[in-house]
Amino acid sequence: MKKEIITKNAPEAIGCYSQAVEVGHTVYLSGQIPLNPVTMTIVDGGIKAQITQVFENLKAVVVAAGADLNAVVKLTVYLTDIAHLQYVNEIMVNYFNKPYPARTSFVVVALPKAAMIEIDAVATLV
Repeated sequence: MKKEIITKNAPEAIGCYSQAVEVGHTVYLSGQIPLNPVTMTIVDGGIKAQITQVFENLKAVVVAAGADLNAVVKLTVYLTDIAHLQYVNEIMVNYFNKPYPARTSFVVVALPKAAMIEIDAVATLV
């Protein structure tokens, strides 16, 4: 049985997908780009501001599912510039405790709304 996770504290879906779906004790979070959930526009301030907003958006969805970011077991990071991965590492430690989630990172040609980063996640509810 699938349960849709929805929160106004993260950007609304801009297509035919859910912010997250819970199945059993697992929550699958859709990719988050650095949209301000109120204005639905990309945040100003460069890559560090974008990374921070993405983690804030992920956090809002996980909280709506009844957990926190430490429930995340897997992240997939999509970047338009691999040099920005160092900033992901720098900012990520402010959001997660050890053991950190498993992670895969990709460089992509483009992301929705000209974002520089997108991250999706898998979390477990215990």
